[in-house]
Amino acid sequence: MSSGMKNLSLPSRSLALCAALYAASGCSAAIPPKELVDARSSYTRAAEGPAASLAPAQLDTAKQALSRAEGAFNEDPEAQQTRDLAYIAERKAREAEAAAALQQAQRDKAEAEQNFKDLSQQQLASAKDALQSGQQQIERERQARAQAESGRTEAEKARSEAEKARQEAEAARREAERVANAALASLKEIAAVKEEKRGVVITLSGAVLFASGKSELLPIAKEKLNQVATTLKDQGSPPLRIEGHTDSTGSAQANRKLSLDRADAVKTHLISTGFPADKITTVGHGPDRPVADNSSAEGRANNRRVEIIVNPTSAQ
Repeated sequence: MSSGMKNLSLPSRSLALCAALYAASGCSAAIPPKELVDARSSYTRAAEGPAASLAPAQLDTAKQALSRAEGAFNEDPEAQQTRDLAYIAERKAREAEAAAALQQAQRDKAEAEQNFKDLSQQQLASAKDALQSGQQQIERERQARAQAESGRTEAEKARSEAEKARQEAEAARREAERVANAALASLKEIAAVKEEKRGVVITLSGAVLFASGKSELLPIAKEKLNQVATTLKDQGSPPLRIEGHTDSTGSAQANRKLSLDRADAVKTHLISTGFPADKITTVGHGPDRPVADNSSAEGRANNRRVEIIVNPTSAQ
């Protein structure tokens, strides 16, 4: 054991050893926040000073506060609680130093007052100066204690405000989730809706939207699209990709053109309802992406469709 470690008090040696072990094992761990570094330094300074003998109770309180801060840091290095507890621990260490200094000052004052009675007139002026210095020291320590208490109050206030903000954010998240679920349920009443990797997919049957081989919207199609537009605008008009699909009847080139024309017709109608044009893209896949077997009438009907992808990802 080094001579410096031998000179430390038992609480100081214990905490210093813990800090050394932590540092040795945590070279690749998270870097402690400045508040925790300051708290460690303040406690070490207090433990190595007069507080070890003159203010052991206050020093033990500071040690416990620092232990709580270290525990919070080990549990979650990024947590605001670590900074709050470290701030309190530093203040407690400063309070221990202040208490020790106050105790020492009071002892000095008492000794000075006793000596004052025995001093000669010639030494009286010097003794008065010493007494005044002691009183000034007491006042400085009193102010230090007041500042420490003020800091503790501010830390508690900050922690309370942080918790309030967290609760408000959670409430807002739950409300946004509720609104999104309600919108999804509303869309499911008028179309097939699925959540996929490429986004939320709203599928509308081609038979509902268009006459066979045509790209002009049917009246019932406009009604359904009006409902879709209203729901999406209530959600803040998210980005959309409209994809047209056909069955395999006819030439692939003609079907791709028809599918794009139909996607563009849906886009034009959505824009007419007030949906932002710059948030809509269209693509015509023709018969290239069937969802059913084109060998049956039912399969071909399922393949003739328009898909509206809400908040599309890069997955195509």
